Amino acid sequence: MTNVVQFREPTPDASQVQTFAAEADRARLTGPAVKAVLRAVEAWEGSNAEGAALLGVSESTWDRMKAGRWEGVLSQDQLTRASALIGLFKGLHLLFADSMADRWPKLPNRGPVFDRLTPVQAMIAGGIPRMLETRLYVDALRGGL
Repeated sequence: MTNVVQFREPTPDASQVQTFAAEADRARLTGPAVKAVLRAVEAWEGSNAEGAALLGVSESTWDRMKAGRWEGVLSQDQLTRASALIGLFKGLHLLFADSMADRWPKLPNRGPVFDRLTPVQAMIAGGIPRMLETRLYVDALRGGL
């Protein structure tokens, strides 16, 4: 007779799940999130229009962010976009050990998520759901799921 021990993943406490709903959390996370998204879009050689669309801000706000003159707080949706983009950037750098990590978002893609668009185009057109799907797609490619 063999004893079987089952392992269960701990269920996260709802109070520990980051939803970006609390103003204090958004204020605390905005600076680092903006800095990371600016870096990712720059690495991807994205235009100001693309960066603004990906983050869900106007081009004039994007310009102020780039110049370090924006003192706002990102919304819940904007922080969700930032989280997806930051995760995608990290996932690409784990998947590719060369410059492909930064070229991939701007290359036409035949993957089922992209319909021959570039990932950047697909994420702009599809908003948050497509951004999250793109991040999951890259995580699955690298075996992270």
